[in-house]
Amino acid sequence: MDLTDLHWLSASDAAGLIRDGVISSVQLVEACLARVRETDARVQAFAFLDPEHALAQARAADEWRLSGRPIGPLHGVPVGIKDIFDTADMPTENGSPLHAGRTTSHDATVVAMLRAAGAVILGKTVTTEFAGRAPGKTRNPHDPAHTPGGSSSGSAAAVAGGMVPLALGSQTGGSTIRPASFCGVYGLKPTHGLIPRHGMLRLSRTLDHVGLFARTLEDLALLLEQLVGHDERDPDSRPRARIPYRDVAAQEPPLPPMFAFVKTERWDGVDADAREAFAELAAHLGERAEELELGGAAGEALEWHRIIMEAETAANLGREWETGRARLSPALRARLERGREVPAVDYLRALARIPALAEGFAELFAQRYDAILTPAAPGTAPAGLDSTGDPAYCTLWTLAGMPALSVPLMQGANGLPLGVQLVGPRDGDARLLRTARWLAARVAAE
Repeated sequence: MDLTDLHWLSASDAAGLIRDGVISSVQLVEACLARVRETDARVQAFAFLDPEHALAQARAADEWRLSGRPIGPLHGVPVGIKDIFDTADMPTENGSPLHAGRTTSHDATVVAMLRAAGAVILGKTVTTEFAGRAPGKTRNPHDPAHTPGGSSSGSAAAVAGGMVPLALGSQTGGSTIRPASFCGVYGLKPTHGLIPRHGMLRLSRTLDHVGLFARTLEDLALLLEQLVGHDERDPDSRPRARIPYRDVAAQEPPLPPMFAFVKTERWDGVDADAREAFAELAAHLGERAEELELGGAAGEALEWHRIIMEAETAANLGREWETGRARLSPALRARLERGREVPAVDYLRALARIPALAEGFAELFAQRYDAILTPAAPGTAPAGLDSTGDPAYCTLWTLAGMPALSVPLMQGANGLPLGVQLVGPRDGDARLLRTARWLAARVAAE
């Protein structure tokens, strides 16, 4: 077998080849490390990478398989971890000089789940400062003069650049969907509470989600299967039955899906080429897509999101504010200052809006639609590295805790990727993956 392009293998294919002894984990990890050496000086996706440690994990995985013992679904497959998840064997610096050299003695729950599935933790990917909006060093792998998005910039860029087949990110506003769109990969923000967050940097209990990146939908479903679970240390996770996400995602829907095309009230801010691309997609779907306007509460949701995020972030980064505010970026200092001034009544009122908002969307899905189709961002990745782009096209769905998925279906006039954001009902993650597969196949067939 040709081993020169192993770094472009999907995680699903790689896991099967390792399981069958066609390739070894060492060969796959060596290929990914070679790709990192080739491209990361330009892209700068990794915050921490110890090649020898990665290879030691791969050798241990190969020895385990050769011993005849049972192996997990990701055995020997490398995964990148956003540098806000604790790793017992690597530093976790949260994108800030305040946490430089920070180490822990434990893994975040999701990292432990990945190890249990047999994954090799390749390294830590770049995050923006405390997963906020102040950019990190990472560049877009398609054009280094453009942003990769944020805050999960390194994870999206590493997957898109062929350095690793899977990576973890997070989303509190638009930190998974936006970089997935800008970098041209699949990105999933699952239902709130579906994946436990213990050991992940906490900004906002109400809004924080674990995010997933992959180059194929099958890989995204495979990764999701390993991470769904209950951890009593995350008060928003709960026991639930195991769902075969890969099997459901691969199924043909019982009926062709119906899409609600939601332009949002910020449609005027969408770039002209993106508006044209979405219009063509809606026309291509014909009677399977209906334009839908969201009124009332949806229009106020951005302000509710801002109030909750700034108040909770200010509380959770209180120590950093007290001991190191001078070393925080001006943007983060301003956010924390605003958060510290949020009146309690405004914060509690914003929290109280979420159940009714989610209930309204649940009725919408129950009555007619399989997914909402909407922009992931105003357009392709902006030029320059001083901004990670506008997260406003994602925040409504984050606030409501609904699963959202960026599907790399289109390109802008400049040739850069342009993702389609699909949104489903809470706890409808498997159905959303199935709908996305149908949509991708429909577009590819034309």
